[in-house]
Amino acid sequence: MINNHEYYMQLAIKLARNGLYSTSPNPRVGCVIVNNGDIVGQGYHIKAGQGHAEVNALAEAGAQARGATAYVTLEPCSHHGRTPPCAQALIDAGVAHVIYGMQDPNPLVSGRGIERLINADIRVTGPVLEQACRQLNPGFIKRNTQGLPLVRCKLASSLDGKTAMASGESQWITSAEARRDVQAFRARSCAIISGADTVITDNARLNVRGAELNSDSSADDAKIRQPIRIIIDTKQRLTPDLLLFSVEAPIILIRTELENDQQWPHFVEQIQVKQSKGFADLHDVMAQLAKRGLNELWLECGRRLAGAFFAAGLVDELVLYQAPKLLSDEAQGLVQIPGLSALSDAISLTINDVRKIGCDVRFICQVAKA
Repeated sequence: MINNHEYYMQLAIKLARNGLYSTSPNPRVGCVIVNNGDIVGQGYHIKAGQGHAEVNALAEAGAQARGATAYVTLEPCSHHGRTPPCAQALIDAGVAHVIYGMQDPNPLVSGRGIERLINADIRVTGPVLEQACRQLNPGFIKRNTQGLPLVRCKLASSLDGKTAMASGESQWITSAEARRDVQAFRARSCAIISGADTVITDNARLNVRGAELNSDSSADDAKIRQPIRIIIDTKQRLTPDLLLFSVEAPIILIRTELENDQQWPHFVEQIQVKQSKGFADLHDVMAQLAKRGLNELWLECGRRLAGAFFAAGLVDELVLYQAPKLLSDEAQGLVQIPGLSALSDAISLTINDVRKIGCDVRFICQVAKA
């Protein structure tokens, strides 16, 4: 039977999900303030640089926050960033009890918000519904505990595991519904990562299109937070005339050597990374992106680059769409993973979710780590 703490924390989790597409690089956080059994304030973090969940909930509660209980999905922050510390805001508002879902995963700050509240004679309880709260921010947690972003790899194939005809024709194997679902994953990600081959072959924009988002078919593209588009182009094959550069949103070009021959738009940046066997060192790529505060990456690329990420042990989740079609032996395979020569070398997956998307089937699988 659910208790009151779990009930209000579930409401806070639901609020936090409202920031699924907008809070990057900050975590998604929700807050509910209860006084004498009545909800007097609710809030969630909307966008980096704007008020945190606790501040927004306190603004709604006003004077009714005094003596109240605050439910917050993540330990209130205790440091000055782009906004003042939420722990102090709760103290100043006179909140009597704070119930948190999970501690801040950053080892440099974890527990300090709780300590600040306790030192102010505020009762603190937690964690409550910790696993559900952790699911709000898997990338934020991984970056702060392992120094790497969380990587979701998207692949799409026929039922016989083919991604394109032998000629390279691939549009479209999966349904329009599956492609809209992909838009939702793009929108929640801090960045989309791909390779030069995919950008050139498909002349892809790799952006989020509001009209295709499942959650809001009338969304205005100008108001959507576009994820950073990161393209691995070590052979310097991209040119400014590609459609990728027609969308004015941040682009990072990954190079092993910087080039200055092209005149790139102002929103394009080049990053130099280490080489590994003649290619970009993917571990160095991920480490540099983590230092930039990127939590969740959406890997949408060809079978060779996807295989390189799997071989490097950098993929956390596989999101696979399978269409009810057969393309035959001559068609191109799903993923090309170097170094697999025996069944014992196979990469193991745990299927966490299976559902029908349009006429296709979507699998979400966790990748086993060695």
